[in-house]
Amino acid sequence: MTPTPAVQPFFEEEHEEFRGVAREFVAREVTPHYAQWDAEHLMPRSMWTAAGGAGLLGLAVPEEHGGMGLTDYRFRAVLDEELVRGGALGVALALHLNDDWVLPHLLAHGTAEQQERWLPRILTGELVTSVAWTEPGAGSDLRGVRTRAVRDGEDWVLNGQKTFIGNGISGDAALVLARTDGRAERAGEDSFSLFLVHRTDSPGYSAGKQLDKMGVRASDTAELFFEDVRVPGANLIGAEGGGLRQIRQLLPQGRLAVAVAASAVARATLESTLDYIRERTAFGTRVLDFQHSRFEVAELTVEVEVTEAYVQRAVHAFNAGALDVVGASKAKYWASERAKAVTDRCLQLHGGYGYILDYPVAQAYLASRLLTIFGGTSEILRETIGRDAASTG
Repeated sequence: MTPTPAVQPFFEEEHEEFRGVAREFVAREVTPHYAQWDAEHLMPRSMWTAAGGAGLLGLAVPEEHGGMGLTDYRFRAVLDEELVRGGALGVALALHLNDDWVLPHLLAHGTAEQQERWLPRILTGELVTSVAWTEPGAGSDLRGVRTRAVRDGEDWVLNGQKTFIGNGISGDAALVLARTDGRAERAGEDSFSLFLVHRTDSPGYSAGKQLDKMGVRASDTAELFFEDVRVPGANLIGAEGGGLRQIRQLLPQGRLAVAVAASAVARATLESTLDYIRERTAFGTRVLDFQHSRFEVAELTVEVEVTEAYVQRAVHAFNAGALDVVGASKAKYWASERAKAVTDRCLQLHGGYGYILDYPVAQAYLASRLLTIFGGTSEILRETIGRDAASTG
């Protein structure tokens, strides 16, 4: 009989060493305080500076700017796993907004002066960023963005409104997508530009009330308003008119981030559920010993393992520079939908206790519902995947 070939482990020794740092940080700085942050709907700045001090921010920032230059996305996956196991998906998503949605634009399209000015501050947690793309009338349809920036000498004057902005209250600066073509007709490919807009330097930049979310409440989300905000020309990120192209180019990393977080949620929820049904009894029998429970566990285990393998393949593709928008959309769609389904079925295995917010499965259930929306809804992703399949079939 031919022996089964050995499977190369996804994580290597250096990743497990990093896991020790991440686990210690979560145990010391996050888990003891997360319930309070969730109740207050806000994480303190001390969390960011502590994460910076532990070397957990801006992993991909090059050494020349004080970073470690860790472009291997497996390090980010390790951090997600530890945060999710510590019951702190809100922290994971807040860090993703900073490191997977804003930082890539600064690394790929920022000038040398911009990188020197901003990257060291991101590393220390001094500069917390948000992504200000979505608007009340334009969610996933970025061509529907109505916020406008008009050139005035060396500066731009910005007017508009954004919504669903993570880190909108706590953030120091927002990566704003604004229309810059000055035309009245429907926007084209070159109609938009990206600006990093700083709150303290920008009169007219204000945050509305914090939006009261059903889950992930420790991570703040708000509306942002820009009224005649003067933005220095030096804060334009990339080429004028290149905003949509830049977003499309870097979208795979953002969607991969959600896929990785979703996979971690599914795994952690399954493991905590197994612990629960090993101890919980009904009619004198462990819940795990009922045939229905074992069948559920069998299906859930396979779903989680398949999801992990699929997401790990996407991570390898990203590390090799081969993950495109369609590939990232597939990973994000599959992993987020599986996380939603897994947490729902795990909650059912908890019975009445699954409905109590003190239990991790209830928090995971609420949090996972966001994952099929954040970073592109499942409906939009299916459209992207379906169009690609139709054009290549």
